[in-house]
Amino acid sequence: MFGFKTAKNTDLPKEVASPTTGWLARLTGGLARTREALGGGLQRLLGRGVSSDTLDELEELLLSADVGVEATRLILADIQQRLGRRELQDGAQLRAALRQNMLALLTPIAKPLVVERPRTTPFVILMVGINGAGKTTTLGKLTKHLQSDGYQVMLAAGDTFRAAAVEQLKVWGERNQVPVIAQAPGADAAAVIFDALQAATARAADVLIADTAGRLHTQSNLMDELKKVKRVMAKLDPYAPHETLLVIDAGNGQNALQQALQFHQAIGLTGIALTKLDGTAKGGIVFALAQRLGLPIRFIGVGEGVDDLRPFRAEEFVDALLDTP
Repeated sequence: MFGFKTAKNTDLPKEVASPTTGWLARLTGGLARTREALGGGLQRLLGRGVSSDTLDELEELLLSADVGVEATRLILADIQQRLGRRELQDGAQLRAALRQNMLALLTPIAKPLVVERPRTTPFVILMVGINGAGKTTTLGKLTKHLQSDGYQVMLAAGDTFRAAAVEQLKVWGERNQVPVIAQAPGADAAAVIFDALQAATARAADVLIADTAGRLHTQSNLMDELKKVKRVMAKLDPYAPHETLLVIDAGNGQNALQQALQFHQAIGLTGIALTKLDGTAKGGIVFALAQRLGLPIRFIGVGEGVDDLRPFRAEEFVDALLDTP
């Protein structure tokens, strides 16, 4: 995703305009690698019609796209029943059945983020995730998304372990013209976010988005730090954070699922933002996340453009994945 400039000669985030094509076209293009793994094989499978080998070949295709064992089993169980009832006589009927099953998995977790207002304190979004998932970049894009809906946003630079992370967030703040509350590198993250919540309350901001450190999810000290952040915020607002949003890289496939499970167990997630779908053939991880966690997928990202983070919609996703007309 975006880099940032420090003494180590990395680059600050660059302004990237979204393509002029519509969102559905960008989503379809962004899922090209996953569709090639799934849809390309599916096209060949459907072209030969329904046979006794259909289930085995379909299972292989779903697993290759990282749909996951459990989700694949659910999909195939229904397909098998339909085959037994002779309801699937041709490729078109098989595609329609697959689409229905995919939608059945994804529709319950396609829940947009809703910012409650009016409020006496800001709506707090706590961004969590490991390094490299695109967390800070997603935060910047989310800021613009909320601004376009008319919300006054402030940012908290809670990733105090990397000076570059604070600098990167400040660049996003300047770009979106929103205040960023930050302290020196190495400062206590909970204290930074506490001060930010106080400032956001005083300025009557609608939303405070707090960045956090992204060390490996297997390190217990990261989870302890996030728990502390939540405890400290609760001193000002017992319901904060109102959204704990995990940012995960779709390219990590089943590892992304394990990250989600561990973060949820440790701090209690309320939503997921799935990034970098355009760079992976593992976009089927959406189904594994839906089946194992059942948490709302709030946003998906399919590019580096500032408008390439959009609310997740099940029907759009499935049709783009299957390249349904």
